[in-house]
Amino acid sequence: MNFSFRPKLLDTLPGYDRGRFSGDLSAGLTVGVLALPLAMAFAIASGMSPTAGIWTAIVAGFLISALGGSRVQIGGPTGAFIPIIYAIVADYGVQNLLIATMMSGVMLLAMGAFRLGSMIRFIPLSVVIGFTNGIAVVIFISQIKDFLGLKIDALPGEFFGKMRALFDALPTLDLPTLSLSLASLAVLLGWNRVAKDIAWMRRLPGPLAVLLIATAANALLELPVDTIGSRFGGIPRELPDVGLPALSLGLIGKLIAPALAIALLGAIESLLSARVADAQIDDRHDPNQELMAQGIANIAAPLFGGFAATGAIARTATNVRTGGRTPVAGMLHAAVLLVIVLAAAPLAAHIPLATLSAIVVVVSVNMGEWHAFAPSELRRYSAAYRTILLATFFVTVVFDLTLAVELGMVLASLFFIWRMSDLTRMDRLPLEEHYGVEALTRADGTPRILAWRLSGSLFFGAANKLENLLLMQDGHPDAVILDLEKVISIDTTGLDILQTLQRNLARRGATLILCDLNEQPASLIRRSGFAARLGEDNIAGNLTDALLRAQAVRPTTPAVSYT
Repeated sequence: MNFSFRPKLLDTLPGYDRGRFSGDLSAGLTVGVLALPLAMAFAIASGMSPTAGIWTAIVAGFLISALGGSRVQIGGPTGAFIPIIYAIVADYGVQNLLIATMMSGVMLLAMGAFRLGSMIRFIPLSVVIGFTNGIAVVIFISQIKDFLGLKIDALPGEFFGKMRALFDALPTLDLPTLSLSLASLAVLLGWNRVAKDIAWMRRLPGPLAVLLIATAANALLELPVDTIGSRFGGIPRELPDVGLPALSLGLIGKLIAPALAIALLGAIESLLSARVADAQIDDRHDPNQELMAQGIANIAAPLFGGFAATGAIARTATNVRTGGRTPVAGMLHAAVLLVIVLAAAPLAAHIPLATLSAIVVVVSVNMGEWHAFAPSELRRYSAAYRTILLATFFVTVVFDLTLAVELGMVLASLFFIWRMSDLTRMDRLPLEEHYGVEALTRADGTPRILAWRLSGSLFFGAANKLENLLLMQDGHPDAVILDLEKVISIDTTGLDILQTLQRNLARRGATLILCDLNEQPASLIRRSGFAARLGEDNIAGNLTDALLRAQAVRPTTPAVSYT
């Protein structure tokens, strides 16, 4: 392993000038004010305080930009984490969530250090779309309580319990809260649509605009709705106490699975976000450096009371659109958030939770690729794709994200094995058409030389392709030729099948001859010692040489009788 730690920031500093700083400053200001409502909304939806969300965005956002492998990645709390964080808080409590977050940071750091960043791309698109859309549904369901103003002390983490609690609480629907939620939703959707044609509106992100309008209306009219002040007591103006969360050694083992879920989701989302950004700025990120930065950020954020963070696609895209071209923009976005907290924290007490809920609802709807579930779209792809996509989506919504990803990967692997096995073929070569019957058969008409061509990959999933040869249903030849020109790879199971075939033929007094070996099969056959047992004379460069060798073979006395 060639360990390397080189943040993208170091590559962008040479030649950094006033023009680049101007673009980064503009982007940092815009993304900073956009991140404020999102950080609070995601934190509240996750069962955390808005303060925790803000400090996650500040600490993790700064470190991800400063140490990451992308020029424009913006990090912080994201909607994708909501179901995972909420479930961990409900099952283990806030302190253990902080520990699980730090454990996930260690995992991410190790993944980057061992250069596993590119392996995240091996996750099939069907799994990614399935769990992304599933997460969007889970986020939407989690917002029903605050959107409608339902009187529920705490929503259960389990799907059916959550739906039952929401249904039972429907009679407690609060009309002022619902009215403000719908009004916030209308303003947000309308703002995003109208802002396309009005320059000054484009400079003010929709979530921030609706937050300012709703907060001002609530402060002036004293609306009878829940606010950050009424539920959380506002946002402290001072810096948080820095320290390790209380450690419960008995729960470390139980927190491995939640920590792994945070790490995997963080890795997937951050690298997907970085790939999207690459296409926008014509650059290429370093996935391993990005994972190491994500790991450091998730280790550091809980020290300030924060929780899980990753690359945020929406904020990263906003950063690019508003002129950000180096990691300095992301570092400035964190500084803007810090200034807002220290200067304007008391005003946050008037922010209505219904408005934050409306913002998260829009985020959940926008993050899903709903067109992928259209019948016309599903019919375009194979049954395997549809099965993986729908199974991953269903399990994400009803059970658990980690289980959904595991199930999706298992299904994808099984379908891949089946497909590769289906592509592996073994065809009898009609040598009689080219070399004459007399040269290939005995006087009694039984075949003396048989030849087969194997295509594809000879691995554990395709081992049954050689069953006919193992059974030798075509008589008892003196020599059997296997043409492996179209075999791209052989694994140890495939090698074992070849060895078994050679032993079976030897017991019958016949010889196995291999020809046209490609690099990987030839390497494995020689390294395993099978070439020596088979005999170098019985490994030919082409089919013609193999036939010449087969002509020279004389049958040996069979070890067993078949009469």
